[in-house]
Amino acid sequence: MASDAENHNSKQSYSLKSIGVVHSCFKEKFAIPRQPALAPAARGEIELFPPYDDPLAIEGLEGISHLWLSFIFHQAMPKEDEVRLRVRPPRLGGNKKIGVFATRATHRPNPLGLSVVKLDGIKNGRLQISGIDLLDGTPIVDIKPYVPYADSLPTASNAIAADSPELSQVEFSPEALISAQEHAARLDQPVKELIEQMLAQDPKPAYQKPDPERLYGVKIWDLEVKWRYLQQGCLTIISITLA
Repeated sequence: MASDAENHNSKQSYSLKSIGVVHSCFKEKFAIPRQPALAPAARGEIELFPPYDDPLAIEGLEGISHLWLSFIFHQAMPKEDEVRLRVRPPRLGGNKKIGVFATRATHRPNPLGLSVVKLDGIKNGRLQISGIDLLDGTPIVDIKPYVPYADSLPTASNAIAADSPELSQVEFSPEALISAQEHAARLDQPVKELIEQMLAQDPKPAYQKPDPERLYGVKIWDLEVKWRYLQQGCLTIISITLA
């Protein structure tokens, strides 16, 4: 039987502090890819806070291609004394519940997330990253290097998410295509590619049937993208305008 001291120690609270923040192309939660690397065109940067903004802290990163980011789900903070033992993951249609530890749902016992991202370089002391699934303003609590021989496990399996999701077809109206090209040149960002990769994941709830009359929208960078579903698995970008 565990002693009172052991029980006390096992339930201790620990505090975390952010070491930096993500400046992301994603300005709202809706339509963010549900896993990292699904949208390679999704870019951002990590601004480190003192004392970790010192070049000494990132020395050696020039030889590393990918990073593990530990972060806080700052817009999914659990309410005090809230306990969720089961959640509804989008991968199962958003209606079926399974144990929280069998999912990567944002509703966690502690609001901590983990993503692997590509490190594209360092500019003015900021880490340039891509393939992200992180909301703008996400607090970073730790950064670790991805180690291929240890982190890539060929024999790993996951019966719930065995294969990558089926992609939707994304089309652009002539006006939206022109806007995408113009804003890409202005922002120096892959606007069309990000929209295609992001919306091919079909961000609407899986249980929701497509309504051709409904206009959906999402904000990326300083833009607002609007689209309609023609049918299940096929959508058309209607407009891309300044938000």
